[in-house]
Amino acid sequence: MALITRMKEYRAKHNITQEQLAKLVGVRRETIIHLEAGRYNPSLKLAYDIAKILNTTVDELFYFTEDTQ
Repeated sequence: MALITRMKEYRAKHNITQEQLAKLVGVRRETIIHLEAGRYNPSLKLAYDIAKILNTTVDELFYFTEDTQ
């Protein structure tokens, strides 16, 4: 399974930079970069905090797809 995130889309919708989002949820900007690139799976608390800031649900922001390889 691969984690897909719509964070970048929702950040753009709310005009929030990676740096701003990182500060709002208490992580480094690099964490946001890795999340958006799909190289890091967030903790449930971090996913919830990000979804709350971006005014959406965790399910809307993050979802899994089946790997076809």
